Amino acid sequence: MQNEEDRKTLMAQADAEYNVETYGFEEELTEENFYIPTEAEYEDFGEPDEEWDVAEAKPGLWENIRKKKEREGKNYKPAKRGDKDRPDPEAYKKAQSEPSEKQKKALDKNKDGKVTKEDFELLRKEKGSYKYENPKTGEQFTYTRKGVYKKGDVALVFKGEAAEYQGRKVKLGKPFLTPKGPKKRSVYVKNDKGNVVKVNFGDPNMKIKKNDPGRRKNFRARHNCDNPGPRWKARYWSCKAW
Repeated sequence: MQNEEDRKTLMAQADAEYNVETYGFEEELTEENFYIPTEAEYEDFGEPDEEWDVAEAKPGLWENIRKKKEREGKNYKPAKRGDKDRPDPEAYKKAQSEPSEKQKKALDKNKDGKVTKEDFELLRKEKGSYKYENPKTGEQFTYTRKGVYKKGDVALVFKGEAAEYQGRKVKLGKPFLTPKGPKKRSVYVKNDKGNVVKVNFGDPNMKIKKNDPGRRKNFRARHNCDNPGPRWKARYWSCKAW
């Protein structure tokens, strides 16, 4: 027989599942779920928006994203929630807030001992450059011309053309379509702590009919859209869609 504590736990789980299914969910940014929409994918919900540079705000996270894009090339895409290869977001908290010493070294392009805006400008100019690797140490070097290079008596191995350092900025408060999921749309917003989160909302298998006055009225009444809650929650944006 269930005790009161078990009953409350089951009810809380049921409520959470209902909210995710009905409205959507918010999540912290990781290299697996971060996606930079094209201009055509953004939609105007009549909400104020602002530009946000992930490379400046979260250099550790951006460095991980940049490296993943280099590894996967055209196959790069954010993993969907529930994918077996999508790690727990908790594993990325340290990388999101502060880059590791190895990442700082990679980002410090002007070699002044710190990561600044100037470093990102230098990274951006790496388009058209070429990467070489020391086969003994694994250390990589970037050159503006393709050729034969050595470090000491070790010939460097050509690793390919360096990826352009681009796609760093997204718009906060402006939803975008996500045809590959995890929901119909997503939006980047700041939560109550000032951290940028990704809010996923909308049923990808349903077409809303807000042009039907009766349906729109019923939906908004049923979900209390006159009081949609905070902007960093999925219910707020589900109500905005209607």
